[in-house]
Amino acid sequence: CVPQTFTAWCNSHLRKAGTQIDSIDEDFRDGLKLMLLLEVISSERLPKPEKGKMRVHKINNVNKALDFIASKGVKLVSIGAEEIVDGNTKMTLGMIWTIILRFAIQDISIENTSAKEGLLLWCQRKTAPYKNVNVQNFHTSWKDGLAFNALIHRHRPDLIDYDKLRKDDPIGNLNNAFEVAEKYLDIPKMLDAEDIVNTARPDEKAIMTYVSCYYHAFSGAQKAETAANRICKVLAVNHERVDLSCACVRARLQLLEWINRTIPVLEDRNTQNNMPAMQGKLEDFRDYRRVHKPPKAGDKCQLEINFNTLQTKLRLMNRPAFMPSEGKLVSDIGNAWSHLEQAEKGYEEWLLNEIRRLERLDHLAEKFRQKAKIHKSWTEGKQQMLQQKDYESVSLAELKALLKKHEAFESDLAAHQDRVEQIAAIAQELNDLNYHDVASVNTKCKEICDEWDDLGEWTQTRKDSLSRTEKVLETIDHLYLEFAKRAAPFNTWMDGAAEDLQDMFIVHTID
Repeated sequence: CVPQTFTAWCNSHLRKAGTQIDSIDEDFRDGLKLMLLLEVISSERLPKPEKGKMRVHKINNVNKALDFIASKGVKLVSIGAEEIVDGNTKMTLGMIWTIILRFAIQDISIENTSAKEGLLLWCQRKTAPYKNVNVQNFHTSWKDGLAFNALIHRHRPDLIDYDKLRKDDPIGNLNNAFEVAEKYLDIPKMLDAEDIVNTARPDEKAIMTYVSCYYHAFSGAQKAETAANRICKVLAVNHERVDLSCACVRARLQLLEWINRTIPVLEDRNTQNNMPAMQGKLEDFRDYRRVHKPPKAGDKCQLEINFNTLQTKLRLMNRPAFMPSEGKLVSDIGNAWSHLEQAEKGYEEWLLNEIRRLERLDHLAEKFRQKAKIHKSWTEGKQQMLQQKDYESVSLAELKALLKKHEAFESDLAAHQDRVEQIAAIAQELNDLNYHDVASVNTKCKEICDEWDDLGEWTQTRKDSLSRTEKVLETIDHLYLEFAKRAAPFNTWMDGAAEDLQDMFIVHTID
């Protein structure tokens, strides 16, 4: 576990120089990467290394590194350049631990404690509010993984949902902390969850090395806390001023955190394409204005009063003016508040515009449904009417009446074309405006258009049938007329013949 941890720690610094090591007892043997590591973590230049490949060159390079470590007040007991060059794992690990103590842990000091005690005290203070966490050491207190997660959540609550962690899932807790730290805090994975859980007493050096990376990653917050403590100590001669200054620091930090947390919410333009969801957003926004914002506005006003009161008291006592840390001045909070109100105004405008858009969509959708309903009512029975064969057993006069009726229907059909086009146009507009139930609209629109096309085809088919039947009946009438003309002389002769026969019958009867 220790070689893995120390290797990861070294690489976390060496990668800043564009390199890394694979084996801690092999890759430092020529002294080159060891010197580079010391330059990176100290921000100082070491003597120029020797480039030769001979053992003497390697020993000289390692000695330059060891001399630099010694110049920082570190005693290197029983660690010689020859052991490092020979790849002595124990000596190499001892040297790296010495470097870690000097450059990563030694400067950690809280309330005049030693480096180790200071780091432990920092961990205890940061994890105190968390359930199931009791940091008493750098070995068994970290086995269930909750302490690592608590440190991350204390400084970055957005990264971990601490309440979902279970004490009976140590491997899951450890891996969660390691992955989050590596992904979001730039802290490489230095420990193995299974090794920690399956070891009765995890290695203290490995845990301290990894935890020190958390300390340095959160040094900004630590410095702010230290600055607040320093301010309180400077003003300790007067409890009222101490309380006031600490209140200013806390209120300033809390107000800025709230503003910085709220602005992204107000700048979110993720729309919901249905009215209930957007109405919910509007209600949340009104709730924010009625419930959440007024207390913060009061905090801002009280902060300005407290800040001005504190400055007046300090000036009257000939003490230096209270100077908050950068980015937390009253004027900066004023600027942040202005940004908040701009975001609020923009969010309200966007929200109302979206609701108006959805109202228009709902209106269009209702208009579509009504027009579709009217269209459906109009088309009811039209298919049966157009497909009937009533023209097959009628006279020419009756057929002409059917043609007149069909022409009237064609006029009605042409007039109804505009309504179908309106329905299609409304459906297209609903598509363009991303209506939430556009699928059903498109299905209905396609059904109407397909039915309309069918009506057109049936209308033309009936017209063709009526026209053909008209021609047939006109031909038959013409033939009847021609027959009548040709039969007229015959009919006259027949009538005469009948009269002659009648006369002959009368004569014979008298006789």
